[in-house]
Amino acid sequence: MRVINKPYRPENARMPAALPPASDTLVRDEAAFRPAPPVFAALDLGTNNCRLLVARPARRERGCEGFKVIDAFSRVVRLGEGVCSSGLLSPAAMDRTVEALRVCAQKMERRQVTSFRAVATEACRRAANCTEFMVRVKDETGLAIEIIDTEEEAALAVAGCVPLLDRDTPYGLVFDIGGGSTEVSFFKLEEGGGHELRKIISIPLGVVSLAERFGCQDIGRTVYEAMIAEVAPHLEKFEAICSIGQRIKAGEVQMLGTSGTVTTLAGMSMGLARYDRSKVDGTFLGFDQVQEMTTRLVSLDYAGRAAQPCIGHDRADLVLAGCAILDAICRRWPVGRLRVGDRGVREGILFGLLERHETGRVRHATGPHYRRLTL
Repeated sequence: MRVINKPYRPENARMPAALPPASDTLVRDEAAFRPAPPVFAALDLGTNNCRLLVARPARRERGCEGFKVIDAFSRVVRLGEGVCSSGLLSPAAMDRTVEALRVCAQKMERRQVTSFRAVATEACRRAANCTEFMVRVKDETGLAIEIIDTEEEAALAVAGCVPLLDRDTPYGLVFDIGGGSTEVSFFKLEEGGGHELRKIISIPLGVVSLAERFGCQDIGRTVYEAMIAEVAPHLEKFEAICSIGQRIKAGEVQMLGTSGTVTTLAGMSMGLARYDRSKVDGTFLGFDQVQEMTTRLVSLDYAGRAAQPCIGHDRADLVLAGCAILDAICRRWPVGRLRVGDRGVREGILFGLLERHETGRVRHATGPHYRRLTL
């Protein structure tokens, strides 16, 4: 056989008469095998509210905390209504809550959630019939809800709020005014974005429990001051252990509040016609503004409070109890202003789910520096 060496030239190449049309079949096939991004959900069942966040991981950049919220839900269910006096969850409260949880479960299914955590707090900690209620929730909604203790509740709230804090101020004082209890946390910020939890206290007074004890319709200045006096001794004990006042005098403490009370007052101070999280979260409230608005609310009757755009009928009977707790905190620790966080336990849960996804490890909300206080 004779081999002829012929140099390659384009005219020597055998080419088809025409190229077949471009196809995206391969691209589609590759996309089909690419794993779908995870979807996380965090559910916080409190004494007064049922709240859900659904989120996807997002690139960590300035202004981005590692996840992007794609769905949310919040409803006033008043699960803890009457628990302080009876020690039981009422049938009506359980019915309202199950209905809200059913909506949460539907949202999670529609969003194809891959990992979630649902927690319950003070009302479920107190109620003697909570076990039966959790069985009903699982049967009717498919949701398994974990009852967490006060310490983890506070630690999750801090974890959710830390991104709002100023790293140039070394200490943080974060409070969460709930329906059945109020958690106050004192901690030191660390380099690299972490924080060292120093002390946590859970005060067995929240907007629901305090309002049920002192009344929740027409409250004058005398009753309002009595509510503040009920809260103050708990804060004094915390101060005696932590010596926060000394660090405040040195300008080393920043304060952040995460609760419906502070977000409501922030919305009022901004003159919002309706509540808007995007405008409220991360803003500041001066103590003079807090004083001005609480004084104004005390002067109003129930109908007057309900007429306020950021309060409404759902919260008109509870807002003064929350203001009294806030007033007591501001009087005890005169930082001068507080940062407003419309975030907390749910965001803390999402950070935990995100870390488990990225590292395969579960980080506990409380660490080696955490110390439990029973006051």
